Amino acid sequence: MPDDEEEETDAEDSDADAANWVVYFWQGRLAPNMGWLTFTFGLERKFKQLCRRLEVVRTHQQQEGLKLLAHFHQQILVRGGARAAKPEGKPQVELFELRSNGSPLCTRLVQVKADASQLNSAFCYILYVPLESAGAEQESAIVYVWVGGKADAESARLIEQLAEKYFNNPWTSLQVINEGSEPDNFFWVALGGRKPYDTDADFLNYTRLFRCSNEKGYFTVSEKCTDFCQDDLADDDIMILDNGEQVFLWLGAKCSEVEIKLAYKSAQVYIQHMKTVQPERPRKLFLTLKNKESKRFTKCFHGWGEHKRPPE
Repeated sequence: MPDDEEEETDAEDSDADAANWVVYFWQGRLAPNMGWLTFTFGLERKFKQLCRRLEVVRTHQQQEGLKLLAHFHQQILVRGGARAAKPEGKPQVELFELRSNGSPLCTRLVQVKADASQLNSAFCYILYVPLESAGAEQESAIVYVWVGGKADAESARLIEQLAEKYFNNPWTSLQVINEGSEPDNFFWVALGGRKPYDTDADFLNYTRLFRCSNEKGYFTVSEKCTDFCQDDLADDDIMILDNGEQVFLWLGAKCSEVEIKLAYKSAQVYIQHMKTVQPERPRKLFLTLKNKESKRFTKCFHGWGEHKRPPE
């Protein structure tokens, strides 16, 4: 018996040594690189001491791989702003948009600007409205789960689960409302009043993003995956964005004149090709600059915000 136990222990140790461990380092789009440096020179060494076969994967917000996304089962919540203490003064209203990009795995609940123009009938949202309560230890609030009139049943089910998981507590009032039944006293007032918003998301069926670059010594046009984000717009490149109606030529701040000329010709060739493939949807070519993007452009990106400022 002792010999058998020793053999069993040795086998377990062997299995532990053979196991592959993956550590994901996730970095928010506005987070500085100091966190990554701290991890590299601190925690990573401790992980390697515990796990002999360790793989460290650094990933950025909304650029996560499918393997990482699969662990969250469509329940990723991405908040905006700083992680520090809440700003002084009146608590802020928060709006979150649920959206899937190309695959159900690429589903995220991302904080967007708390404005009625951000709504879309094809999506579901969570609106967090804090209430003033003097002397209360916990911040009370009303949480609205807004289900767009054209949202699919799976999104409506998932948004309620996310609201229960992340926002429901004894100090909040959770209400599920369908588009068209919003209470004027809190909902629209919290969003700054009623404003026109999109009533469909057909553009998601046609949206494609291409990167134009000559960094390899020759000019190339490569398509990004369907799960692209704002940070895929590189300053030293030119991007071509197709939303099914317009084709945008987006110029990075550091792109060259040669890239501009070649990207312009590439966009023209692409439009001519799409006339053959989809004659019922003719495209028009538009030029757009960084920080000058229209809503027709920005709506193709989940959680669009201000561009990141270059480090000083």
